[in-house]
Formats: sequence, structure tokens, C-alpha cells
Amino acid sequence: MIKEFNTLGEEAKQVLSAAPVNLNRPGAASAAAKPQPLPPGRLQAAKRSYATRRIALGDAACLLTSGVRPQSGDLVLARIDRIGHHRRIESPEGRRGQLYVGDEVLLCYGARYASDQFEAVVPKRLEPCHMVAAGGIAALCVNRHGSTKPATQITPIGVVADAGGRALNLKNYALSGARPLSVRPYTMTVVGTSMNAGKTTTIAGMVRGLSLNGLKVAVGKVTGTGAGGDRWAYVDAGASEVLDFTDFGYASTYKVPADELSALLPAMVRTLSEDRPDVIILELADGLFFSETAELVETPAFAELVDDVVVAASDAMGAEAGVRRLAANQITPIALAGRMTSSPLAVREAARVLGMPVVPLDDLTDGVWLPPRLAAPARIPA
Repeated sequence: MIKEFNTLGEEAKQVLSAAPVNLNRPGAASAAAKPQPLPPGRLQAAKRSYATRRIALGDAACLLTSGVRPQSGDLVLARIDRIGHHRRIESPEGRRGQLYVGDEVLLCYGARYASDQFEAVVPKRLEPCHMVAAGGIAALCVNRHGSTKPATQITPIGVVADAGGRALNLKNYALSGARPLSVRPYTMTVVGTSMNAGKTTTIAGMVRGLSLNGLKVAVGKVTGTGAGGDRWAYVDAGASEVLDFTDFGYASTYKVPADELSALLPAMVRTLSEDRPDVIILELADGLFFSETAELVETPAFAELVDDVVVAASDAMGAEAGVRRLAANQITPIALAGRMTSSPLAVREAARVLGMPVVPLDDLTDGVWLPPRLAAPARIPA
């Protein structure tokens, strides 16, 4: 990992040391801000990102351009200053639009943790920072992977606010998830050994295979950074409904306190259950060493709501580490999957050492493999 900019050292340390709750509480930081009139059509002309899709632009009335301490989830109008790693922006509909210097974009402030790309945090003030995810996250980049280009540089023009001068924040448009859960569908979770261990591909394969077996499948992404790639993969595979943390008010889940994540999990399961799917599949971001994922797996809510776990691994040794990590929480995975299954030798190693099913992607996608609790006679049409 290398520093994004040496000049950010002290600022980055100060922001990283801030209490997590301060980075995720909307509204409070805007009390001293001075509203500036918002010209008609300006927001509509900007390139809008996926992360902002739930925010009603009709509520926008002004820009906060001074006296602002941004909060995670705040809607910000920004200008592209220099193209870096992210050359495109993902729209609410999933289209990836080309970015140009001088473009105005609509993003959400949020932190990011991506071991193969960036670590970034919400800045303490309205100042030049970065677009750290194609899904539309504005943040201050403090670390980046050695093989990753510097982050795309942006200048915030202002936080978008309503007629009362209150910042438009994702939390004001979140699903409540408050309805009681009478019957919970069978719920499984896919966790990974690293950022690119194959979690999304594994879940998409499961959705396709379970759907071929006549089952209705809903998917929820509980942790991660606001982006739509996973959502569209699950929709394309046949998921009846797909929700992620942005639907519940979070631009990202990095630095969200454990008690909030513990509440987010049942809210998501309750909401996905409303359409009466046969199966719910949940995704947890990054690897099992990612702090938010590790904390969530240890919560009573996880133990209560998750029936089975599948581990997506990049290699056999990573798979063993993932299994041991889960065993510390009295969790035994029902199967191994992920990038590892592209290698017959890695599959052989994992099967020999761990003695549990290692499921290739084709078996998931074709509906050959079913979770043991669902393993009735195949319902695939002849």
C-alpha cells in the first residue's frame, strides 16, 4: 500500500482517528452552513451516480458552500479536476458514462475500504478530494494499492440541501425495514477470503441455479461501497429482488458502528422477506479480516438470521483460513466456492485438507448443486 498524497498525511490521520459515529450522522454538521441559490436545471445537467439514486432531487433547493462538515451519505455536487483510476461514473440505471475534466457530477460522501484499490475517509470540510468508486463516492483518499492509479480528483462545489438548508442525505430516503417478520425464508450468506475472491460470481451462479430449480431467490448486499455492479449481476441471474446498504441509508459501510450494522442485517432480511422468496442470499464485502465483516459475523443477529454460510476463496490455503476463522464463531460452512474453483489442483488441495464440498461455478449456475437443506429431487425442467 502507498500513500495517495504525502501532503495529506496529518489531515488523513485526523480524519481516520475521528469517532465512527461522527462520520455517519446526517444533518448535524450543516447547522452553520450558508445556503447558496441553486440555478434551475443545474443538478439535472450533472452526471448522477448510482449511490445517489434514492435521493429525490425535487427536494433540492440550495447549495451549502461554506461552514460545512460533510457527513457520510450527504449529496454533493462536484467538479472533475483530474481523471485518475476511475474514468467512468455509474449511473442509477447501471450505465457507465465517460468522465471528462470539467464535468459536474452528483456523488455521495462516504468512506471506502477496498484492499485492491483505495482506503478513503469522509473529509472534515468542503475541500478538494477524490471520487473513489465508480458508483459515486466522494472521499479523501489516504491509501491506495501499489498497482492502482491515483484516484480521480474532484472539487466539491457544494452539499445539496433542501429549502430549510438541511443537507440531502441518503438516510432521509432509506427503507425502514421495520415491519415484523412472521416467517423468515431460508437465508444463506456468502463470505470471502479477500476482496476479489469471487463472492459476486458465486452468488450470481447460485441465483441462476436455484432459479432453474424453481425457487424464488432474493439477494441483499449487507456491507461494501455504493456501486451497482453486483446488483445488476444478480438481477441478470434472475433474482426476484435485490437490495443493498444504499437502500437503507448508507453510501458505504466502512466505519459504520457495529451496532448499526447489527441493526441493518435484520432490516434487510425483513424487507427482502416481504415478497416471500424461497431463499435469501446475503453478501458481505471484502474478506473475513475486514473489520465490519468480522464484527457482523460475531453478532447475535447473524447467528439468529443466517442458516448457512458459503466461503468464496481465491486459493486452497485461503479457504482453510476462512474455515478456521468461521469455526472460531461456531460456524461450519456448507461449501467452498469462488475463484479457487477455476483451478482443479486448488480444488483437490482444498477438498483433501478440509473435507467439505468444493463447488465449481458451472455446478452452481446449472443448478446441479443445492444447499443440503434444499436438496430435494431436482426441479429443473426436462
